[in-house]
Amino acid sequence: MTDASTPTTAIPDRPSLDGLEEKWGAVWQEQGTYAFDRDGDREQVFSIDTPPPTASGSLHMGHVFSYTHTDCMARYKRMTGANVFYPIGWDDNGLPTEKRVQNYYGVRGDASLPYDPDFEPPFRGTTKSIKAADQVPINRQNFIELCDELTVQDEAAFESLFRRLGFSLDWGIQYRTIDEHSRATSQQAFLRNLARGEAYTAEAPGLWDVTFQTAVAQAELEARDYPGAYHRVAFHRSGTGEPVHIETTRPELLPACVALIAHPDDERYQPLFGSTVTSPVFGVELPVLAHAAAEMDKGAGIAMCCTFGDLTDVSWWRELQLPTRSIVTRAGRITGEVPAWVREAGTTQAGAKGVEVFTEMSGKTVHSAREVVVDALRASGDLDGEPQATQRKANFYERGEKPLEIVTSRQWYIRNGGREAELNEALQARGDEIAFHPDFMRARYKNWVAGLNGDWLISRQRFFGVAIPVWYRLDGDCQPDYDAPIVPAEADLPVDPAAQPAPGFTEDQRDQPGGFTGDPDVMDTWATSSVTPQIAGDWRGQEAGTSDLFAKVFPMSLRPQGHDIIRTWLFASVVRGHFEFGRAPWDNAAISGWILDPDRKKMSKSKGNVVTPEDVVVEHSADAVRYWAASGRLGTDAAYDTGQMKVGRRLAIKLLNASKFALGFGAPDGTAGSLAEQITEPLDRSMIAALSRVVAEATTGFERWDYTRSLDVTETFFWTFCDDYIELVKDRAHSGDASARAALRLALGTLLRLLAPFLPYATEEVWSWWRTGSVHRATWPTTEELALSGDRPDPLVLGAVGEALTQVRKAKSDAKVGMRSEITAVTLVAPSATAERVRLAEADLRAAGRLTGSLDHAVGDEVALRDVELIPFVKPAKQPQG
Repeated sequence: MTDASTPTTAIPDRPSLDGLEEKWGAVWQEQGTYAFDRDGDREQVFSIDTPPPTASGSLHMGHVFSYTHTDCMARYKRMTGANVFYPIGWDDNGLPTEKRVQNYYGVRGDASLPYDPDFEPPFRGTTKSIKAADQVPINRQNFIELCDELTVQDEAAFESLFRRLGFSLDWGIQYRTIDEHSRATSQQAFLRNLARGEAYTAEAPGLWDVTFQTAVAQAELEARDYPGAYHRVAFHRSGTGEPVHIETTRPELLPACVALIAHPDDERYQPLFGSTVTSPVFGVELPVLAHAAAEMDKGAGIAMCCTFGDLTDVSWWRELQLPTRSIVTRAGRITGEVPAWVREAGTTQAGAKGVEVFTEMSGKTVHSAREVVVDALRASGDLDGEPQATQRKANFYERGEKPLEIVTSRQWYIRNGGREAELNEALQARGDEIAFHPDFMRARYKNWVAGLNGDWLISRQRFFGVAIPVWYRLDGDCQPDYDAPIVPAEADLPVDPAAQPAPGFTEDQRDQPGGFTGDPDVMDTWATSSVTPQIAGDWRGQEAGTSDLFAKVFPMSLRPQGHDIIRTWLFASVVRGHFEFGRAPWDNAAISGWILDPDRKKMSKSKGNVVTPEDVVVEHSADAVRYWAASGRLGTDAAYDTGQMKVGRRLAIKLLNASKFALGFGAPDGTAGSLAEQITEPLDRSMIAALSRVVAEATTGFERWDYTRSLDVTETFFWTFCDDYIELVKDRAHSGDASARAALRLALGTLLRLLAPFLPYATEEVWSWWRTGSVHRATWPTTEELALSGDRPDPLVLGAVGEALTQVRKAKSDAKVGMRSEITAVTLVAPSATAERVRLAEADLRAAGRLTGSLDHAVGDEVALRDVELIPFVKPAKQPQG
């Protein structure tokens, strides 16, 4: 590495971090510094499946944390010669966006209303809370237009912050998960799944959020404690009337009961297996069955199976082939009509009261219906004692506030190994194709896959999302034929079956006998996010023969993401890659931890403890915030720490000032060859040898995905370089010594490149003072370029002389004299090896420490000074003028 470059900017009199983000952000954008070379060879590509952040409000420090990790690796790879494919997408469909739109504009979607082309929402951002009942109902398309309007605003704010943080994304490669290209890609992937039999529709029990009015997938569940009460209830053996007590927290589901179930080894209930009982109040005859999932030590040891109270009920219903007697509707209320089995039982003495009680329950919430049933149980004498308060575990949608219900409805699924052992094993094996960083995250992936108990539910009953691209023929009674869906041609994608007629039909045939109907649902957000490699890489273009980009970037090199969505985004992407390409979508998965607040709790919007990054970046600088983020290791939760940011800011400012000082000595005189060839003095050679070790360690850190280690070893050496080396050689460098000046410049050029992935603004600024081009397009330093001719230099000389200089400073400090005071006599106590190293650079130590007299040596275990004689420095008085 020579020093012949022409600087692009002058060295400022007072270097500052202020304004660097705006200055260099504009230059990078204008010059396309981080643009991907589409004409490059596949072998040189490092492609990143960048997480598309949810465009629903503001970013938080967790985004800054994880995206900085990815950016550090992207910058490193670019400097090692890789052609980095680093796109950015915005996840703008799904429930978070709809909820934000409802709150922001004060509206809610209603598919029954006509479209209003002149609609204006009642609000455009409000600080007050708007209850759902007060939100203005609007047409589906009007609602979608507001979603699109708000997400574009949010994305612009996100982009501004990402640019300021110095993320080296290729801003020419952007997508929105709701744009035409993304919708077409997502729909094409679904249609391929459907054609191969991997996607299917079925009428089945599913988890339902009554607040959001949508189905919820297993991966979106969150188990929470929920207050409840145990009710000890008596069923009655058929024929004898002998009571059989069960304990339940959901007595309102008694009319939905289909069996009593106990463990096959439970001696208490073995005599009952194969017999029947009647339900209290409703008098419905039910079988008593055995199943190994029944818990003998829980409650009474025998449980009622209802359709459906929880996921265990679903398993028993499926495995024991029990009837479906669902009574809870999508609205979270009891069905309005008395079911046939209750009416039939009502003709018997045991169920005479049942029709009356169910009629009273009809239309009520499950909570109110529970009160009706409990009162009836008290009256019949079938409630043994009073309900006992308890905390029960209930399933919630991760964004919901009420327990989920299980209702029967027609939904779309993609096979994911939850019901097929062979597919489950294959998807677990796909995890072995991926290098997880850190490696223990692989176990989280495998444990999740192994524990699946159902296929992936992908349909959602929402408005703003990617439409499920199918229609159904209607018979003469307007009943849809679900077994033979009508599908579009791939070239016609994207489509919206709710707004476009089916192929071969006209719009006036919609919902008419012999006509068609469109599937009303959209896909869940993960069904689109799971094909982000295909979206960013233009898979459709590859399939259509109009682009070769996908072949160059897929399989991708890296998927960076949080550990909490291994079960959703990562696994769903693996499922799609397995079916479409027969492999995992990427070679590496870098898993970030969470950001914790000062109380060690995860930062999240729902907890109200997030810190938004905008003000933090303004206060501390982008480089300082990046330093804090890069100090956290992959897979490890990290605390939000402004103290670390202050350390990072100090480092960046020191880099500016120390570089100005070092460059101020000037370049070596003459044309004596490369910088390395001009380095001859022992201290200079030692510093370069020590720096060579740092380069090796920092490179190993990046190669092992341990960015924090790379930063740590570089930062540690940098402070030694500033505090010791520059101080030791400044007199020699000032006097024109070629070795010192060459060493300073060689080291500075190396350190700037080592720090560039972490502090992109400060390093770019200094680089521009003495070199052309961008430091971020410079080559990553190697030990070869730091190799010095002649005998191998001793890297420990710098440390030894630095220790001695530290003792000199301490002696002056203890004597309460200034650092410019002279030492006229001193004895250096040190181990023999250390003393020998100090002698090699004694002249530099004398100059830096103002040692003007005798320097004696004595052997000791630790470096120290004794017998110090000082002449305090006295600042000359100002001479009067005139």
